[in-house]
Amino acid sequence: MADATITDSDIASATASTPSSRGRFWRRLRGERKVLLGMVIVVILTAVAILGPTIAPYDPEADDFELFGAPSLDHPLGTDSFGRDILSRMAVGTRISFTVGVSVALLSMAVGVTLGLIAGYFGGWLDSLIMRFMDLLWAFPEIILAVGMVAVFGAGIRNIIIAIAVAYVDDFARVVRAEVLRLREEEYSVAARAMGASHKRIMLRHILPNTMAPIIVQATFAVGLGILAESGLTFLGLGVSPSTPTWGLTLNEGRDFIRQAWWISVFPGLAIMITVLGLNLLGDGLRDTLDVRGVRDAP
Repeated sequence: MADATITDSDIASATASTPSSRGRFWRRLRGERKVLLGMVIVVILTAVAILGPTIAPYDPEADDFELFGAPSLDHPLGTDSFGRDILSRMAVGTRISFTVGVSVALLSMAVGVTLGLIAGYFGGWLDSLIMRFMDLLWAFPEIILAVGMVAVFGAGIRNIIIAIAVAYVDDFARVVRAEVLRLREEEYSVAARAMGASHKRIMLRHILPNTMAPIIVQATFAVGLGILAESGLTFLGLGVSPSTPTWGLTLNEGRDFIRQAWWISVFPGLAIMITVLGLNLLGDGLRDTLDVRGVRDAP
């Protein structure tokens, strides 16, 4: 009981969880226009991802419209080379792109946070072994590593998610390790060890909660990078099957007709750009807002 009382008090102090500090945090959050703009973009796109098949004006696979139809009132984003409505395909494709992005972030976060936590806490040869493996991953450009894995294990949503997630594991591992190296020397960690707390308890209850701020920020970036990587792989012909409506596939289908039907590639490209921009703004703003030192020092 004494162990829990002492360490929980120290954690509360270290994370600045007093009502006044929480108030300062929310004031800083409301003052960050980047966060607000990023949230608006992400919320809108999330709604489209959830309601995509419902709000799509036409069947995304229906090909009974005019070929290369320019944007009009009936087809706001035009039609593609098969006579399919681009708006409907993009609305349905939003769900797929977001599913890939979020899945990539969750998978790479689970593996990277675990490895970074172990490496930073135990140090020594285990730290060297894990981080040399992270260096090996870091040595390959993410898209090249993902392309190689997809080429070996095959295309498909599941393999794409795994391939992209592996490419971004080292980002989470490095961020978490750096935080753990600092946190394991904090007074509450030293006190917990002195009270005889187990390594598992110290890592999961006292250290991991204090690394959540950088993890959350990194996760927002990972979602955007996952969407961008999936679009890139699909554009290269290594993504989902040709019958699956995704932003990258629509972009790829329009590259041969960019002169006569620019809208086929431009609108999916804009969707990818706006999505990644919104997620990056959200992550960048959260990074500034969740800065513990900034929250403490704010008037």
